[in-house]
Amino acid sequence: MSTKKPLILVTNDDGITAPGIRALIEVMNEIGEVVVVAPDSPQSAMGHAITINNTLYCDAIVIDKEAPQKEYSCSGTPVDCVKMATRQILPRKPDLCVSGINHGSNSAINVIYSGTMSAAVEAGIEGIPAIGFSLLDYSMNANFEPSKKFVKNIVKNVIANGLPKGIVLNVNIPNLDRDAIKGTKICRQANAHWVEDFDKRTNPMGRDYYWLTGKFINEDKGEDTDEWALQNGYISIVPTQFDLTAHHFIQELNNWNLND
Repeated sequence: MSTKKPLILVTNDDGITAPGIRALIEVMNEIGEVVVVAPDSPQSAMGHAITINNTLYCDAIVIDKEAPQKEYSCSGTPVDCVKMATRQILPRKPDLCVSGINHGSNSAINVIYSGTMSAAVEAGIEGIPAIGFSLLDYSMNANFEPSKKFVKNIVKNVIANGLPKGIVLNVNIPNLDRDAIKGTKICRQANAHWVEDFDKRTNPMGRDYYWLTGKFINEDKGEDTDEWALQNGYISIVPTQFDLTAHHFIQELNNWNLND
């Protein structure tokens, strides 16, 4: 039996120095050989954006001299980081990509906007098993200690069992003490959305500017959703696919007179 450690790519969207990714790196070092390629500055809510009109920089750096991982700071988006890692940095295709741990929720519709999950999705597109991790605490002082046991167990299960082609895992962790977390729930994405507005203001020079604001509305009463799990003390695990085809509507469209 091979004793070779799995090669694990670690990335995020909060930036390479964010506490969440430092916690994730620590856990991954217990499991495999770790290479970090992450943004040099916060890239939250970038979705699946890539850099095509600007140059990209990716520099080897040392943040923790005592830690064994190799680290690279990238000027691009989370998706850029995965592309850069697989095409320029890693010696071979990684056995796993983990993204996060994000500061804040990526449940329900938030998965669409999330740079954390887009990095995981990009890895999935490239045939790499991938997981996005998020903690429901936006603070840079968030406590990631209660998450570590669960993150390690989920990662070890993915390495042992693999993931189907086209599937990545979206894992959200409630902001609770370790003993208060009841366990994990396999869930579907809740039917929830943001009701948004812009707070219009005027700067001292007389020019108008805007801050995006909004309220999160969960219209889903199901007890099998990520929102229900999180509100009831469970870690939600949603198997997420990047095939956006509405397969159930194909037959209906075929009945339209689109060729007349």
